[in-house]
Amino acid sequence: MTRLTVAQALVRFLAVQHVERDSVEQRFFAGCFGIFGHGNVAGVGQALLEDAVQDRPGKNRPALQYLHARNEQAMVHTAVAYARAKDRLQTYACTSSIGPGATNMVTGAALATINRLPVLLLPGDVFATRVANPVLQELEDPSSMDVSVNDAFRPVSRYWDRVNRPEQLPAALLSAMRVLTDPVETGAVTLCLPQDVQAEAYDWPDELFADRIWHVARPVPEPVALARAVQAVRSARRPLLVAGGGVIYSRATEALRAFAEATGIPVAETQAGKGSLTYDHPQAVGAIGATGTTAADRLAAEADLVIGVGTRYSDFTTASRSVFADPEVRFVNVNVASFDAHKLSATAVVADARAGLSAVTDALVGHRVDPSYTARATELARAWDDTVQQAYDHRRSPLPSQAEVLGVVNQSQDPHDVVVCAAGSMPGDLHKLWRTRDPKGYHVEYGYSCMGYEIAGGLGVKMAALSDAAEGGYDREVYVMVGDGSYLMMSAELVTAVAEGIKLIVVLVQNHGYASIGALSESLGSQRFGTAYRYRTATGLDGDLLPVDLAANAASLGVDVDVAHGTDELAKALDKARASSRTTVIHVETDPLATAPDSPAWWDVPVAEVSALASTQSARTTYDELKSTQRHHLAPSAYERDEDR
Repeated sequence: MTRLTVAQALVRFLAVQHVERDSVEQRFFAGCFGIFGHGNVAGVGQALLEDAVQDRPGKNRPALQYLHARNEQAMVHTAVAYARAKDRLQTYACTSSIGPGATNMVTGAALATINRLPVLLLPGDVFATRVANPVLQELEDPSSMDVSVNDAFRPVSRYWDRVNRPEQLPAALLSAMRVLTDPVETGAVTLCLPQDVQAEAYDWPDELFADRIWHVARPVPEPVALARAVQAVRSARRPLLVAGGGVIYSRATEALRAFAEATGIPVAETQAGKGSLTYDHPQAVGAIGATGTTAADRLAAEADLVIGVGTRYSDFTTASRSVFADPEVRFVNVNVASFDAHKLSATAVVADARAGLSAVTDALVGHRVDPSYTARATELARAWDDTVQQAYDHRRSPLPSQAEVLGVVNQSQDPHDVVVCAAGSMPGDLHKLWRTRDPKGYHVEYGYSCMGYEIAGGLGVKMAALSDAAEGGYDREVYVMVGDGSYLMMSAELVTAVAEGIKLIVVLVQNHGYASIGALSESLGSQRFGTAYRYRTATGLDGDLLPVDLAANAASLGVDVDVAHGTDELAKALDKARASSRTTVIHVETDPLATAPDSPAWWDVPVAEVSALASTQSARTTYDELKSTQRHHLAPSAYERDEDR
């Protein structure tokens, strides 16, 4: 038995958790981010300090590294980005005090759970003993004394628990690890820690602190399900594969390439799946859906079979269920999660993406789609790439378009470098325009599309890249693309980058407001209302541009800053930033009204059904027309409708 506080036992347990997949073992927690207050400073904070200074015999007992963040939401974003870059096989814990520190993490928890990425949250909580209620920052609920602000984590966590007694800790920790290491169940895990319980001592069984390895399995397809899927593929004339994030996380990109080359079936990509094939692969047709390419969306409209691999079919992927337009279209879904595998009335293959793709490829030996179909897909993809090049090369004056900026950044990168983005108009432009040459070269958070994720997320991606490089992997430059709106919401993690000596290249696009929502507002008849950063006049926020100097703001946070006027100066600034060992923010102003090339795909955002505004009335007419193209996809699966089975 070992006598420790609850917090000390927690830290010691986290330090010896490992995961294993494909016979490769690694430590699961790379460290712990934290911001301390009265709710955790004497508990988890003291435990992290003690862990850092005490002797740790044994090769598997390194200290649980502590990292000091500047914003609680941001530290969760950093941990989540790290976990994504590590294919969900490693993450960070995050601790905060009770009160606003804890509730700041709720947004990060939602992002993690929506994107199915593991992160452990350790918010402090009010006193379990209740002897001094109400304590500072306690939410008093007249209906229950067992409610705190941490109950807000319940709906956005995959596992939630409150440790009110030391005896409850082992079961809570084991349940937390079960969820964090399960590809199907993973997301945010929240263990609420009352501040008095954190400091309470207990005699712990030594087995709790023994090295523990959690196996991450690769479930194989059930034979009958595999046979049904293979029959559906064999009978299809115009199949299209949609690669989602599961292809990346399961490291199935080589299996996907082998499938595409063996069958000739074209491959489209979701936001999370972008990079599954290199952009110039003959079967790669690019982004699909509301932010898709003309190549992928045209093939989607004609497809009689859609093979979804590792995708959850968000509304952007399906263009709000309008892009798969063939009346006879059927679906085959390969997914480790049964919930996703059965979407769109599909023939479901519940399996790991790599194991499932390999099994389908093996079962299709000798089968290829008509060569003319494969050739047409390649031709459509090349035509779109020509469109991308034109967008990259176009030179506007005096201000460049956002597409031109993306082109300069894309062409300055090495193949293994990473672009990071999350919100606004850039994710859509990146999805359809970015030329990805590496499975880890594209990191856009579009499950929650959270403004403010970009810099914090870039920090996590770079930390993962440094970890990989130390183990013989690529030393990747990380390019953070962020608009002025997102920058203003959460730029403080630049200070963390400086403190930790972690280099980022941040391209700050100044468009004086919310360019994405402005364009959407205009298309919906709302005339860009409330989307520009302007002085207030007698008629509203329609005065001159605000004199906000974001470059000076970035410099005040301790990073290097370059102001680029136009694409030529941007290219030079990028070269300079690459050569530097410090974080650099490059400020470039763009024309927010200059749009990127697009496909005709739709996104369902309802328009007011009645309005006195002519612009809204017109937008509603268009909306009703597009709404009629929406499909339920309720027809039986491909196997069940195949009369030749």
